[in-house]
Amino acid sequence: MSRISGEFAVIERYLAPLAGDAAGAFSLKNDAAVLSLEPGARLVTTVDCMIAGRHFLPDDPADTVARKLLRVSLSDLAAMGARPSAYLLSASWPADTEETWLAAFCEGLAADQARYGVTLMGGDTTATPGPLTLSLTAFGSLDGSGVLDRSSLKPGDDLYLSGALGDAHLGLRVLRGEIDGLSTGARDELVRRYRCPDPRVDLGRALLERGLATAAIDVSDGLAQDLGHLLNGSGLGAVVRMADLPVSDAAEEALRKTGETRAGLLSGGGDYELLFGAAADRRDALTALAEELSVPLTRLGEARREPGLSVQDAAGREVRLESAGWTHF
Repeated sequence: MSRISGEFAVIERYLAPLAGDAAGAFSLKNDAAVLSLEPGARLVTTVDCMIAGRHFLPDDPADTVARKLLRVSLSDLAAMGARPSAYLLSASWPADTEETWLAAFCEGLAADQARYGVTLMGGDTTATPGPLTLSLTAFGSLDGSGVLDRSSLKPGDDLYLSGALGDAHLGLRVLRGEIDGLSTGARDELVRRYRCPDPRVDLGRALLERGLATAAIDVSDGLAQDLGHLLNGSGLGAVVRMADLPVSDAAEEALRKTGETRAGLLSGGGDYELLFGAAADRRDALTALAEELSVPLTRLGEARREPGLSVQDAAGREVRLESAGWTHF
């Protein structure tokens, strides 16, 4: 098996095809790209970094590493209600990286470019003594003056979460050998959710364009921690009911195997679901939207004026959390 060598050979063979004939990408032959915006549109941008052994496992399949890298940035755009369009990629490859790994990595990017309607516009490649380090900058656009942010939550707003909570956290534990004895279906689903999160791009856009949400954030570092960012941005507190947390069948199976409660799922990161606030009179519209997009939306609590996050069990008793969530340092 051959190792990758030569920056320009890598660009020409593997990365330039991801740019295709996109206007402003110049087939990656220039050191900068030109991005166009429709009249009245605003540019939204975000950047994420992933390091082997820190943000993904060193033996994760190359195509899923690529997809996760792209999808976590698309999730940031979704939380703003933006329409994704393009991205830049910077990669520092260890000297022993096999060319087959790079080929699979680019195949993963190509698949998700087609799925989410985005194009590679440029970036940078270097060699490194290790570990593999990847950075992706994603671009999107917004029409008009509205945006979903973290500072517009209002007292009495319902709190909603898309999808399910804790799958990615449990999937990582499965891969680390911490949870055994799961059915094949449950194991595969939890691992998939860890390796390939589902950015809720269509949901974020609909929430903004239809005026259904007041504030939003994607859950990357744990629901408790990310909800804390939403509450701090708006100067509010909240009540979350444990019984209302959306938990998948696969996650429930894993919890039964470990004998753990749902409380631990509040601090598990990596789900990249959307957490948002909405006025109570939007409930029917959100039910219809969930059906339209085939994305579950669960009302799990309310924002309140009293500061702090209160997590309550079915009897209304306070639940103590051992950790708020994942930290990057």
